[in-house]
Amino acid sequence: MDFRIEAYRPEQRVEIIELSLKAWGPVFKELRPAVPAYAYEAFYPNGWAVRQTQEVEEVIDQEGASIWVAVDQSGAVVGWAGLLFHDVVQLGEVRIMAVDPQHHRKGIATALLDASEQVMRDRGLKVALVGTGADPGHAPARRTYEGAGYRQWPSVQYMKQL
Repeated sequence: MDFRIEAYRPEQRVEIIELSLKAWGPVFKELRPAVPAYAYEAFYPNGWAVRQTQEVEEVIDQEGASIWVAVDQSGAVVGWAGLLFHDVVQLGEVRIMAVDPQHHRKGIATALLDASEQVMRDRGLKVALVGTGADPGHAPARRTYEGAGYRQWPSVQYMKQL
């Protein structure tokens, strides 16, 4: 598949949101049984799609964010990544990323990571960070990140119902 990575344009907003929801539907289907029901319901009281739409919009609208899209030959968005910068600690964060499921395993996520890392290097940052879930639905993301040379940072989060 031929595609290119380019800077985000505001007219791509709706397409990015729709692509993200399409990409994350299967992930959230597997996430729900993997986490405590009380936590899932607290995080997504109006459904995961509502919260994820808000999260996409927050990243796109965040001052200082850097948004990159993968577009096919027709100009359709097939993937995207939203970057945040933490200059004080010389760290760039791939805060959010999604690839259209119809275009998985075609190198789009890797190309978005490569482009993101170059943006970070150009900014003088020393470390790239990307986060994902440990649940079964996020296994493809973990394989992509590990394949691109990312290593896990030891961290544990605990939840308790109140």
